[in-house]
Amino acid sequence: MIEVRDLQKSYGDLIAVNRVSFSARPGTVFGLLGPNGAGKSTTISCISGLLKPTAGTIRVGGFDLAGDAVKAKSSLGIVPQELAIYEDLSARDNLAYWGAAYGLKGDGLKQRVDHVLNRIGLMDRAGDLPKQYSGGMKRRLNFGCGLVHEPAILLLDEPTVGVDPQSRERLFDLVREEKTKGTCVLYTTHYMEEAEKLCDELAIIDHGKIIAGGTLDELRAEFGGNDIIRLTGSFEASRVEPVIAGLNAGVLSLTPESLMITISEGARVLPAVLQAISATGADIRDTRLSEPNLESLFLKLTGKDLRA
Repeated sequence: MIEVRDLQKSYGDLIAVNRVSFSARPGTVFGLLGPNGAGKSTTISCISGLLKPTAGTIRVGGFDLAGDAVKAKSSLGIVPQELAIYEDLSARDNLAYWGAAYGLKGDGLKQRVDHVLNRIGLMDRAGDLPKQYSGGMKRRLNFGCGLVHEPAILLLDEPTVGVDPQSRERLFDLVREEKTKGTCVLYTTHYMEEAEKLCDELAIIDHGKIIAGGTLDELRAEFGGNDIIRLTGSFEASRVEPVIAGLNAGVLSLTPESLMITISEGARVLPAVLQAISATGADIRDTRLSEPNLESLFLKLTGKDLRA
């Protein structure tokens, strides 16, 4: 449903998106995961037609975006990071406006608006103005505006930014419902837990480049089953690094205040690891052991925390 090949977007000497390629299928959630400023929103803007790529090709619903833009865009639903709702129109009128923009009218439009209001949990507030809503309610309405015309492809750009936990879970449910219907969902986020909960396939993007991609299982396999040990306290790199190498462990991150390593059979070897690192003069104040996850993979690939 979405095919992106060698996409590049430049602003003078700044390359915001650098030769990005991926494809997303119907009935799946494809995630673009990366820190703020990595190029996620720029990629979404190029796919939606809001930005013209510097180079590369984009096909949406089988149509080339550059050569057949109207047909390509007709299958898209877009939920932007910035709220795209009218504060002086009721929720019902917001949905009706966007439905009409995609050609819905009459009873069909009314029925669709009612259906979406029920799905986003705002039927009881349908006549109220969004400026009377909470942040989470506005986010749900923003989501609904992207769904009202029943798009085959849904672009979600950081849809849960700034929402309360209850609204976040409701938005997750909406994403899962769209997937079940067969919609192709492209989801950008910098939250690891969202990617792990929702996405069938992922591309990890940093500084405009895709640095890893695949299913969750394929990405987790990058660690070969190793566990993660996180320590906080006080560490001297010149003393700690040789000890870690001697433990057949890998360093994911090392600062004067924290240490994260990947190692096989973490629970079994943890006492020996703590003893060896303490012998370097390190002051260990907190210890956490976990299975490999996407955050660990990102640290391995980039040497920094995802939210940095």
